[in-house]
Amino acid sequence: MNSDYKKFIERKAAMCLSSDSFSADLYEKYDVKKGLRDSKGNGVVVGLTTVSQVDGTEKIDGQKVPCRGKLRYRGYDIKDLTNGFINKRYGFEECTYLLLFGSLPTQAELEEFKMHLAEERRLPVTFVRDVVMKAASRDIMNSIARCILFLASYDKRALDNSLNNVLRQCIHLISVFPMLTVYSYHAYNHYINDESMYIHRPDPDLSTAENILRMLRPDKSYTYLEATVLDLALVLHMEHGGGNNSTFTTRVTTSSGSDTYAVIAAAMSSLKGPKHGGANLKVMDMMDDIRKHVRHTDDDEELKAYLNDILDKNAFDHAGLIYGMGHAVYTISDPRAEVFKSFVQKLAAEKGRMDDFRFYERVETLAPDLILAKRPSATSASANVDFYSGLVYDMLDIPKELYTPLFASARIVGWSAHRIEELITSNKILRPAYINMMEPREYVDLDDRTSANKPEGN
Repeated sequence: MNSDYKKFIERKAAMCLSSDSFSADLYEKYDVKKGLRDSKGNGVVVGLTTVSQVDGTEKIDGQKVPCRGKLRYRGYDIKDLTNGFINKRYGFEECTYLLLFGSLPTQAELEEFKMHLAEERRLPVTFVRDVVMKAASRDIMNSIARCILFLASYDKRALDNSLNNVLRQCIHLISVFPMLTVYSYHAYNHYINDESMYIHRPDPDLSTAENILRMLRPDKSYTYLEATVLDLALVLHMEHGGGNNSTFTTRVTTSSGSDTYAVIAAAMSSLKGPKHGGANLKVMDMMDDIRKHVRHTDDDEELKAYLNDILDKNAFDHAGLIYGMGHAVYTISDPRAEVFKSFVQKLAAEKGRMDDFRFYERVETLAPDLILAKRPSATSASANVDFYSGLVYDMLDIPKELYTPLFASARIVGWSAHRIEELITSNKILRPAYINMMEPREYVDLDDRTSANKPEGN
């Protein structure tokens, strides 16, 4: 922008700061649940759901006390679900069936569902050329969101919110999301990074995880362990209660009567925020920073000293956070991280990356005591699923640009389940209340307005 416009923006930004800032004490004065959380960090209850349950505390003698984290899909413990399919079959399709329809499939039902997912895993003719490859973006999440909105143009019933039609749309989006994700990356890598372009079609006989690796890699090759670990990552990320930001966005937008494509694009916009879907990237960047500044990462005292510098806002991004540690709901442990860790170790062994795994494990061991020493009131300091997921994607040679899009490729399942539930169970638009802090003002005619009758600071 030119210098005059830049100065204009700077002046008006100062006006925004003056107009829209007020004391944090007012939240307590008016008992405002900022971030839809009360003073103890508990979420404000705004609805009912049967899709999933997230617990980090339990009630004993009427009091909430910390407990090992629990995550249930449609009532089933995530550890039981993953133990049920791991090393026997890929679980993404089975858990997708569970979340969408509310029950575990029989063998026949699972095969029928997988067949329909494979049939739906195709894009309109010329869509890749005309939409995905046009105006390639460094931000893959934006590219996917654009593709989702464009898909509405190919759907003659895009605005039909009947249950049958929404279910059809959701299944289609779940099926094509990996294609939109990988193809958007290839367009970016070709047009912006000047690398070779290749577009592999999905194989209808392969699982979602296998197809992601097949479409991403030039030679289409992958190992069974690679596909197993990626499949597990997708299952662990596909749903996490109705209160996370992107799922709440799904329900809010659904409640307004909007169409499926707009709803999922809105959820994408929420997920792409670094406070939500980009946490594993922050972990990776932090670990790279630690390696640069700690000469001997196997020396606990040297490592603790630098971790303390991070907590004291003297190192890394100066935010005072050890990323990947702690969670808004879980207290003692994140069950997803517990499930994930043993397979991370197996993949590290196959990839010759055990030194990296041990480094992560050492940070995971040291960080909780350091965090609690600095912040005694912290309710959670254990590793969450994002602590190891970035390392997994790195070992799978997945580019960093795809970390959050892969999260979305899994979470589209949860969004779909919550959209369907919101349509069935609620006919009210979600409208949270805000308290207006601006006093009434007398209107001043344009000819009489001067800086003297503007609010101070403007």
